[in-house]
Amino acid sequence: MPPGANQTTSATVPARMAGMDEVEVVVAHSQRATLRVGDVYLKVDGDPVHADLEVRAMARAPIPTPAVLWCEPPVLAIAAVPGKALGLLSEPSGASPAAWAAAGAAIRRLHDAPLPPWPGRRLDDVTADLDRECAWLLANGVLPAEVIRRNREIAEGALRPWRPAFIHGDLQITHVFVDGDEVTGVIDWSEAAPGDAMFDLATLTLGHEERLDDLLAGYGGGADRDVIRAWWSMRSLVASRWLIEHGFDPDAPGCEFDVLRSRVQEDGVTTSDRPDRRV
Repeated sequence: MPPGANQTTSATVPARMAGMDEVEVVVAHSQRATLRVGDVYLKVDGDPVHADLEVRAMARAPIPTPAVLWCEPPVLAIAAVPGKALGLLSEPSGASPAAWAAAGAAIRRLHDAPLPPWPGRRLDDVTADLDRECAWLLANGVLPAEVIRRNREIAEGALRPWRPAFIHGDLQITHVFVDGDEVTGVIDWSEAAPGDAMFDLATLTLGHEERLDDLLAGYGGGADRDVIRAWWSMRSLVASRWLIEHGFDPDAPGCEFDVLRSRVQEDGVTTSDRPDRRV
């Protein structure tokens, strides 16, 4: 645990949790699980490195993050942050334009901060992921070939050298919490690393493209909309197999498959509404 972090010991937690009779499973799959007990979140990760990295990243981030209560890998205990998530992937965000702008300003502070001292993903890694996942999608008939082909073409716009920034790495809309027009906390830092700033902006606006202007109003200059668009396609292509194999549905309304279909619809090409999935 880094110096200055909250060093409450695990021995104090049972007393705090005594009398709490409800445990909420926030997310659970074969790699990790997150439980909520009262105002405490317990994150259990199959890879103990993730808990340590998350604590280190939050200590360095110049934006609001959850308070670390204790960390004994593979378990990390953090306090709940006030407010509510900026939105959900599968439905329109009810947050105000000012809240989105505040999120943009917070992300800019993160991207302008000194880089964390551990390595991030390389361009070669991203390229290999795109090759592998597109091949799997085609082989399993998960989506029409034209949808995959067109989105791969768009995604290649992200395959260029980037100036590394301190990125969150998994900045989903449910990971940014706001109270009114103020950002109260950003959660789930296990993917934080040096990387492409446009990836964070694309991840937060995935499925919420209409809020990009609001986000960039707070973020300021330097954003490349074409690269953000490329990352929308990239993330949706690369994430789909993992989602399917871990019990999530990228074909739910407003989710990854709809993001991919929308790119083809912009070109005026018609595709079947739903794939004949063979997985």
